[in-house]
Amino acid sequence: MADQHAIPAAGRPTVAVADTALVFPVRRIFCVGRNYREHSREMGASDLEAPPFFFTKPAEAVVASGGVVPFPGRTQDLHHEIELVVALAGPGKIYGYAAGIDLTRRDVQLALKQSGKPWDTAKGFEHSAPISAIARAADIGHPARGRIWLEVNGQIRQDGDIADMIWGVPAILAELSTWFEIHPGDLVFTGTPAGVGPLRPGDRVCGGVDGVGRLEVTMAAR
Repeated sequence: MADQHAIPAAGRPTVAVADTALVFPVRRIFCVGRNYREHSREMGASDLEAPPFFFTKPAEAVVASGGVVPFPGRTQDLHHEIELVVALAGPGKIYGYAAGIDLTRRDVQLALKQSGKPWDTAKGFEHSAPISAIARAADIGHPARGRIWLEVNGQIRQDGDIADMIWGVPAILAELSTWFEIHPGDLVFTGTPAGVGPLRPGDRVCGGVDGVGRLEVTMAAR
């Protein structure tokens, strides 16, 4: 007899695959902390060559380009962080790449750091990972350089190059796989360049990685 669900089973969130009718089912979202030197400095880090460290977001954090992001509660200082995203087809198997935004309750994060507590409520909330369509590696290859940028209401906030990552994609995946079992559907946000800053209700946020993808979302009113 087949198992019967005690409550309705939720479907998996998906991300569009660029120039196709396909969607990519999201299993988990891993994020790399402090992977650009200038961002590490602006966040007060002293060891700029430390191994990468990771935190997670729920699959429900993804928001498609063109969407509206509900402004989260319990924060007075919500920050944007534009990132190159890797979409995985399995251990060591890269399906494609996208541009994503790691939304962060910065005031909450700083308070948690000071008290030695986990970052979950600062990073791992719903709608905290807007993402572009995924460009297949079979179509674009494996980008090692390219402009990464973000603007808010038409004003540039972040402007860098993915070549400036401290740890490149192969090194990130090698380290990640020593901590977690990698499965098809996992996404990896690879860190953000300097220039992170606050968002307000009603802001229009655009960002991208040249040769990979572009996204645009609007922050909803509270």
